[in-house]
Amino acid sequence: MIIKNILTPERTLHGVQGVSKKKILETIAEQISEHVPAINAKDLFNNLINRERLGTTGLGNGIALPHCRSKACPEPTGLFIRLSEPVDFDAVDREPVDLIFALIVPEESTQEHLDILKALAQRFTDDYLLGQIRSANSSESLYQILTAPA
Repeated sequence: MIIKNILTPERTLHGVQGVSKKKILETIAEQISEHVPAINAKDLFNNLINRERLGTTGLGNGIALPHCRSKACPEPTGLFIRLSEPVDFDAVDREPVDLIFALIVPEESTQEHLDILKALAQRFTDDYLLGQIRSANSSESLYQILTAPA
């Protein structure tokens, strides 16, 4: 899976104020609906909240991968956020989260959804990559780091 296929420079955000898990999910929904007009922000937010109720998407090590399927989503769509300050995301290690990769996929993309999530989770276990991401000082540099060949 190549991140460049689902992430754009406009959907790579540096220094976002998180405040809370709910606020982050609202930001994700607003940003994605702004860049993918077919997706309604309120519907997407509700889908993300419903998915979080099934179990946390906070993987640990400061990483969260909130995700859901959407009838309005035309193709797998990613959004990356580096928070200005870590927030509680109910992560499995109980540590706050500062790096968030949101994934929205079409309703019928069950296997593709799982394949992309697995690839993202594996990619974010690389300590060198995480160090680069956390030391990036702009959205542009974050995008370059995230889309560089693994």
